[in-house]
Amino acid sequence: MINITFPDGSVRSYEQGITGLQIAESISPALARSVLCCGVNGETVELNRPINEDAKIELYKWDDEEGKHTFWHTSAHLLAEALQELYPGIQFGFGPAIENGFFYDVLLPGGESIKEADFPKIEQKMKELASKKEPVVRREVAKADALREFAAGGQTYKCEHIEQDLEDGSISTYMQGSFTDLCRGPHLVDTGEIKAVKLTSVAGAFWRGDATREQMQRLYGISFPKKKMLDEYLVMLEEAKKRDHRKIGKEMELFMFSDKVGKGLPI
Repeated sequence: MINITFPDGSVRSYEQGITGLQIAESISPALARSVLCCGVNGETVELNRPINEDAKIELYKWDDEEGKHTFWHTSAHLLAEALQELYPGIQFGFGPAIENGFFYDVLLPGGESIKEADFPKIEQKMKELASKKEPVVRREVAKADALREFAAGGQTYKCEHIEQDLEDGSISTYMQGSFTDLCRGPHLVDTGEIKAVKLTSVAGAFWRGDATREQMQRLYGISFPKKKMLDEYLVMLEEAKKRDHRKIGKEMELFMFSDKVGKGLPI
């Protein structure tokens, strides 16, 4: 048996190998339905990661920063999985969670590009894949195996990242459906939690932020566990646009911008 200590200081004993999800289920079914990831001795991990020794645990939900980060990190992988199906031969760079949502850097073959007009079909593919409730499976791999795997998939940038940045014995991958990515995690147990997605913009981004390297496309998006939450978020964005001082200032003729005069200089 192992002892699990909760944030309030209470301690419960469980069988070795218990997971965060099983601990949540032992407390209440409602908690198990709402928890997204957990903290074990200060490290945020998946709910299905076995706990094999005494530990302090925290259970994170949507309202917790750790819960949102895990949700959006998995959503970035879901975006990449959708892009892989829609654009054969696509190259992947990095795809992290950010403060509000996530992004993924990609490069299409043959000089093609993704435009905002393509967003609806990408979002539809993401929702289609999420509805399959694909398990997100973690695997620890040797550096040589990771190189072989991503080289076989033609992922030049992933191979460069492995060769230059990662050490043998510290590499993990996550697989959902037919998509596998290099990642430390954590992630959701499966993609079924992702109920609403919206791609918000696309911009240019140099690989590794180096202006001498290839310019990739950075797709930004956001996702939620309920469609109502996405609808409320989009309304909030529209209201924020209406209150934008740059828009209001121009309309009221309080100020104007001129690149000829110089940015930030009064006219």
